[in-house]
Amino acid sequence: MSTTFVLDTSTSRANPTPAPIKRLTVPAIQRRKVDGRTQEPLVMLTAYTARMAQILDTHCDMLLVGDSLGQVIYGLPSTLSVTLDMMIAHGAAVVRGSYHSVVIVDMPFGSYEASPQQAFASASRIMAETGCAAVKLEGGQAMAETISFLSQRGIPVMGHIGLTPQAVNALGGYAARGKSREEHDKIIADAQAVARAGAFGMVIEGVMEEIAIAATQSVDVPTIGIGASAQCDGQVLVIDDMLGMFDRVPRFVKRYADLATSIGETAAHYAADVRARNFPTEDQVYRPKK
Repeated sequence: MSTTFVLDTSTSRANPTPAPIKRLTVPAIQRRKVDGRTQEPLVMLTAYTARMAQILDTHCDMLLVGDSLGQVIYGLPSTLSVTLDMMIAHGAAVVRGSYHSVVIVDMPFGSYEASPQQAFASASRIMAETGCAAVKLEGGQAMAETISFLSQRGIPVMGHIGLTPQAVNALGGYAARGKSREEHDKIIADAQAVARAGAFGMVIEGVMEEIAIAATQSVDVPTIGIGASAQCDGQVLVIDDMLGMFDRVPRFVKRYADLATSIGETAAHYAADVRARNFPTEDQVYRPKK
């Protein structure tokens, strides 16, 4: 038994309650790929809050607390301004809101690139203060030493190759990668270097499909595609993109709902009721009991 937190959806409060540990583990995720193939693809979505984590948890194998929260939650122009404190706050919320999924927290820009030692200090703080199961960092061959350093010290690492948003300035934008033979070969080499270094899996983002397929076939750990290929070992999307919270729909996104329109219509209905004094009604006000 383990004392953890369950979100009471009737009050939106987190109350400590004893519950058996049933959460998936990093080794269980890694074992899903057998003889170079994952029979049932892995499901991953981003989550940034306890309530969203609770809603998504039973449907996902992994929940990613992505540094995309910089744009999605905070309205920042890129992920570069996201801080370690921001990732820890949201990571802890997602862990509290979930029981089943492996929770992975992105390491923000500037928190790991300087040295393996810096990465360990940042990653150990993330894991200690959130209770997450793993961290994710961007970069291929250049980050192999750091991935190895962390993995050997008990910190599970998910890699991230291809289009790496934290390198947007160096890449010159968010265009898909791998259009040249040189870049094609580099991304494959990055995938292999990340796997050899000890990552338990990797995100492959925004690459030509043939590269995603070749990379998936060349490593013995699961690959999670986003703008990659259905032949990857799993898929991830930013939850707000999938739910239709933004007007722009990137090519790699399938919009499964249009919540932005629904929320706007609901807010308009509320505003009309308030202005017409139709809210609150008898059902929403307090009166002395007779």
